[in-house]
Amino acid sequence: MDAWKFYTSKELKPEGWLYRQLRIQADGLSGNLDKMWRDVRDSAWIGGPADGWERVPYWLDGFVPLAYLLNDADMTQRAKRYIDGILERQRPDGWICPGREEDIPSFDTWALQLMSKVLTVYYDCSSDERIPDALYRMMKNYYDRLASAEIRLFGWGKFRWFEAFVALRFLDERYGEDWIRDLGRILKEQGADYPSFEPRWHTPLNVWTLETHIVNLGMMLKAEALCRPLLGPDSRMDATVLQRSLEAFNGTPVGLFTGDECLAGLSPIQGSELCSVAEQMYSYEWLMAVTGDPVWAERLELLAFNALPGTISDDMWTHQYLQMSNQISCTKFPNKAVYRTNGGESGLFGLEPNYGCCTANFNQAWPKFALSAFLHDGTGRKILSAVPVPSGLHTDKADVTLQTDYPFRTSLVYTVRAKEDISLEVRVPSFVKRLSVDGKRVVKQESLTFAIPAGTERTIRIDYGIEPEFVNRPYDLKSVRYGSLVFSLPIPYQTRKLEYERDGVERKFPYCDYELIRDGDWAFAFSSMQLNVHEAPVDRIPFSSEHPPVRIEVGMRPIPWGMEDGYDTVCAKTPQSRMPIGPEAGMELVPYGCAKLRMTEIPLI
Repeated sequence: MDAWKFYTSKELKPEGWLYRQLRIQADGLSGNLDKMWRDVRDSAWIGGPADGWERVPYWLDGFVPLAYLLNDADMTQRAKRYIDGILERQRPDGWICPGREEDIPSFDTWALQLMSKVLTVYYDCSSDERIPDALYRMMKNYYDRLASAEIRLFGWGKFRWFEAFVALRFLDERYGEDWIRDLGRILKEQGADYPSFEPRWHTPLNVWTLETHIVNLGMMLKAEALCRPLLGPDSRMDATVLQRSLEAFNGTPVGLFTGDECLAGLSPIQGSELCSVAEQMYSYEWLMAVTGDPVWAERLELLAFNALPGTISDDMWTHQYLQMSNQISCTKFPNKAVYRTNGGESGLFGLEPNYGCCTANFNQAWPKFALSAFLHDGTGRKILSAVPVPSGLHTDKADVTLQTDYPFRTSLVYTVRAKEDISLEVRVPSFVKRLSVDGKRVVKQESLTFAIPAGTERTIRIDYGIEPEFVNRPYDLKSVRYGSLVFSLPIPYQTRKLEYERDGVERKFPYCDYELIRDGDWAFAFSSMQLNVHEAPVDRIPFSSEHPPVRIEVGMRPIPWGMEDGYDTVCAKTPQSRMPIGPEAGMELVPYGCAKLRMTEIPLI
């Protein structure tokens, strides 16, 4: 049984900086793809001639909760238009994907698995009573075709088989019919066996494989937790063990695994795909809810507050396909890219650099994160503040409001109005050094629980004492953390706007491509252990490149770092020398998510 349950967008609403971040997303690329990107605008899912596979489901997976969280009437109507078009084209036998009947055996059913997840999200947001029946017929048809061996899993569907379990859990709770669990067993039997691939994760290769594909692996982490109610426990798929292996051999300071596009090792100049950020976050949200283990919430914060904003422009009109820890330039590679298995445009900020999957898929990250702020125990009388971001919760049991600028600040103010007897549990991050409640120091603990009787209102103020610290990284390098924020040395840059059309896809402002060309020094080492924190107002853009809400001052000295062999836009993996070539100066680090060009893994001399 799951430890916690998710609330829906009808009960949970973002506030403060989180609301502003979602509004920026709605006003940017996410909120406009159906107007200007042919793979969504003209998709075969709604009867058009363009993509009829993953693009529209990917986009809807984020656009739908974004629209309902913001209570945006125009966006919810546009989402409904797509759902209407999809449901109108569902065949009498239940098959829902575009294409001809004779092409179904060669159709990679990853798109079907993804669409099944989208329909559950839409139902949670809209309560549209057409969805349960459409989903039932869709998945029953999938079962019939798989059980009769008319089709089999292959390709992406084979490696993402567990994604269908979001819908299977939904159906099992409502119908409880035997075929639902039988379908789950078939998917697992025909699906990829990830534990058997684990030895391949230890040594990165310049070879593209599904077994080491970074997005598959980000999704995979939630598989056992997601499937457990239907298939039972599977110790071989223990997320803790698998995550530990991936991190040990491919980890980054911001909680990602390198994958450009397949696992790429521990080098700070290898990339991580944006789709993997969104999918790894979604896995951690499920793991947080199903297991109740607070470590997953802390890992979720690390991704959301660093890796996610660090690879998307401030206005959210452009994004990278790949981000690096040490990223001194975002320009085209004229010949061989430094990435192991991706193309030379992967580091640009643009409409669809390298490939369009991330264009559609990054949309789910912030909305689903917002839906993970509060969780409940199933009865609604026990509420968990899982990720302390500014939010309002409104249910028939209680109204709870959290006012905070966390993670930029460390004070949380809860206002709770109980309609029934409830308890509020507040997770306390492991990095907290000192803890106080309503101005009084308390012993640090994993969580705080407050019992609030029916008919009462209570305000609770919680203050965290945290300190900046150096974190060890491979190759005798260091990164700096302050709570859930990782800090980087920002590199000044100039932008070069690229407007053009290719393969029928137009790039024009504001959804054109950009190169970021460095315009300042970057080759430094930490030369002091003293880290001084300076706060500034939290901007209209929370992770603003121009106005970071917090900075850390530290002494640094220039060193002859050097460039990676064969490149003039990529720093060497490790410094050529750690011998300083200039005096110490006080320099400012900013949050990783605020620094588009940055040095994050740096020696301490």
